[in-house]
Amino acid sequence: MRAVRRSCPPPLQLRRRPVAWVRQRPVWRDARPGLIADALAHAAKRPSGNWYVVGAARDLPPGRPLGRTVAGQEVVVWRDGRGRPVAGPGACPHLGAPLKDGAVHCGSLVCHWHGLRLDGTAAAGWIPFPAHDDGVLLWVRLDAAGGERPLPTPVVPARPPEAASVAAVFTGTGTCEPEDVVANRLDPWHGSWLHPYAFLDLTVVSVPGTPSASWEDGFTVDVSFRVAGRLVAPVRAVFSTPEPRTVVMRITEGEGRGSLVESHATPLGTDASGRPRTMVTEAVLATSGRPGFAVARRAAPLLKPLLRAASSRLWRDDLAYAERRWRLRTGTGLPD
Repeated sequence: MRAVRRSCPPPLQLRRRPVAWVRQRPVWRDARPGLIADALAHAAKRPSGNWYVVGAARDLPPGRPLGRTVAGQEVVVWRDGRGRPVAGPGACPHLGAPLKDGAVHCGSLVCHWHGLRLDGTAAAGWIPFPAHDDGVLLWVRLDAAGGERPLPTPVVPARPPEAASVAAVFTGTGTCEPEDVVANRLDPWHGSWLHPYAFLDLTVVSVPGTPSASWEDGFTVDVSFRVAGRLVAPVRAVFSTPEPRTVVMRITEGEGRGSLVESHATPLGTDASGRPRTMVTEAVLATSGRPGFAVARRAAPLLKPLLRAASSRLWRDDLAYAERRWRLRTGTGLPD
């Protein structure tokens, strides 16, 4: 009887010859500072339309306001009676009360100091900001802070269909600027050196700014995601920058093809010492064409905490990287 041919390759492989961390091929010659700087400069030229990520859509349930400081601007966001996000200055125009401490009643935000009611339209000197919910993340448009030509909606990369994916969002904060976060993501070479617990056998296949790859093509990487012990999932991924404060890693070949990781950097303002603070919001959107993924989707409530935990571990190291980069380039000195 003829053997049945597999319709797709196995998603996992057993790595036969583990290589000790210190015996990996050095990549410092490949990770040229000038190339990373050029990639960062090209990302900075792309339009953002003055849109900033303020958190995950799940952070804003109906009936409760959310307060953020974005680019030094106090912002409040809530959902109106139809579930749409409404945003505006976070200080009450009356006597400056923090509107994030107010109450949402019938889609309007009520200040808890003197009862000023805001329904999302201009009132009493309070002028709303454009807001957007893309189904995964919340955005607010701050034209005065961004200084660019406004866009009607944020630049959101093409994502896998919601019905065929699992989305999880991690948020963290570091002492650095958005460019330090983006520069970290535009250095794919550090993956298997700084994160050996997550990545193995990382090879940068192509870099942008060459005859074979434009700046829009991004960095193409072959890498194996560590699953457990010697069990790995080899994939090809592309890192690109759709706008200045976002880096997207999209799996183009291998298990999870079509999955992506969006890393967004939002400037918050400065701390009491005048140091910049930046919020990292990372959205992981996992998908698969395999029949078994439908089962995984039903287990989404269990998978999402695991995806957030994986992002948290990676960003523990990457924020330290970004913070150190900021200190070095600004000459502010290093911590003890």
